[in-house]
Amino acid sequence: MGTQHSGRPRVVIIGGGFAGLTCARGLARAPVEVTLIDRRNHHVFQPLLYQVATAMLSPADISAPIRRVVRHQRNTSVVLGEVHEIDPERRVVVSDAGEIAYDILVLGAGARPVYFGHDEWAKCAPGLKTVEDALEIRREFLLAFERAETARDEDERRRELTFVIVGAGPTGVELAGAMIEIAREVVPRDFRNIDTRSARVVLIEAGDRVLPGFPARNSEHADRDLRRMGVELRLASPVTEIDERGVAIEDERIEAGNVIWAAGVEPSPLTRDLGTPLDDRGRVEVEPDLSVPGHPEIFAVGDLARVVDSATGEEVPGMAPGAMQMGRHIARLIVREARSSAGSRRPFEYRDKGTLATIGRGRAVATVWGRAFSGWPAWLVWALVHVFYLIGFRNRFMVMLEWAWAYVTYKRGARLITGEDSADEGVGWEWGRSPRQ
Repeated sequence: MGTQHSGRPRVVIIGGGFAGLTCARGLARAPVEVTLIDRRNHHVFQPLLYQVATAMLSPADISAPIRRVVRHQRNTSVVLGEVHEIDPERRVVVSDAGEIAYDILVLGAGARPVYFGHDEWAKCAPGLKTVEDALEIRREFLLAFERAETARDEDERRRELTFVIVGAGPTGVELAGAMIEIAREVVPRDFRNIDTRSARVVLIEAGDRVLPGFPARNSEHADRDLRRMGVELRLASPVTEIDERGVAIEDERIEAGNVIWAAGVEPSPLTRDLGTPLDDRGRVEVEPDLSVPGHPEIFAVGDLARVVDSATGEEVPGMAPGAMQMGRHIARLIVREARSSAGSRRPFEYRDKGTLATIGRGRAVATVWGRAFSGWPAWLVWALVHVFYLIGFRNRFMVMLEWAWAYVTYKRGARLITGEDSADEGVGWEWGRSPRQ
């Protein structure tokens, strides 16, 4: 377990995501001292970030302050700040709060969008990993309709009403379905000069099918539903250029006012400090117990780790259920070693609880216990699972209330254009003045 402090091992957890927070909660009664470090003061339920980006939910509905979550854990302290370096030899992490020593380190710092050698695309095609990302996407999405409403040039109006999403994984599919629903069913009566039903939502995927990580049957159902809803699919179409005016895919140019990146992520650069081999995506190839090779006191989890299920030999998918199971596994190991310091470590065993993705109102795909299904039953399972995993009664209640209201009325309660630049986008004006003056 390493050097102890005040008779109790010091456990430092970097990242308050699914893996890190689950691990911290699993150590609530353990004879250890826990320090949880995160650059933000809240945990975000990332699978529903797209609903913040598309004005269904507010950030508070899917977030929970980390201090509130662990407030009853007397052995746990929270540090708000960013970790800049890990020194495995000295067993310290260097953060905004200074050096923090550890006996056990749990590295769950998460991931960020990767643009595959084209980092300049980031300013034109934001990713969706944080609340700030979601609010920016929401702002630009709603502003596009406002710009189109006051546009004098028809070509510019068409460009503003064209939305491109790069990447047809769960995030891309869910964004595409939500955006086309808003344009065709939610806002048509709100505007006078434009027909929002003419909006284009284009989903681009370099592979040959949507939801490439899902079973083929799920992909087929999702493809069919997206096309029926009006989403334009561009499969087997790698993006070759992104700029402020749109996207290029091979020999096709798509003029678009909004481009969103959902094509992939890369792990935190902190993995490079560990001095251990990384895979081609920069992830740590962890041991069966999730520890870092050569450092049994360091665990890597979530998006930072390439984890192979010891039972099946297959790679564990980088989704919330897997991350939470990793957090629980590590917590159990720490508790066992803190109390007995005996015995070999059990390998991590992933329990596949299925894959889920929603496409739109009453539309979803799911594979649970090896059975693939779609439509209303899949949507109901998706909704129940996501509500169950939200933190706190208030969040569960508010999300169910918003979903029920939207389902019955076709209205979305978070259609607010916020941000200090809103008035500079050509849609704001002083009281008493026309926007066309």
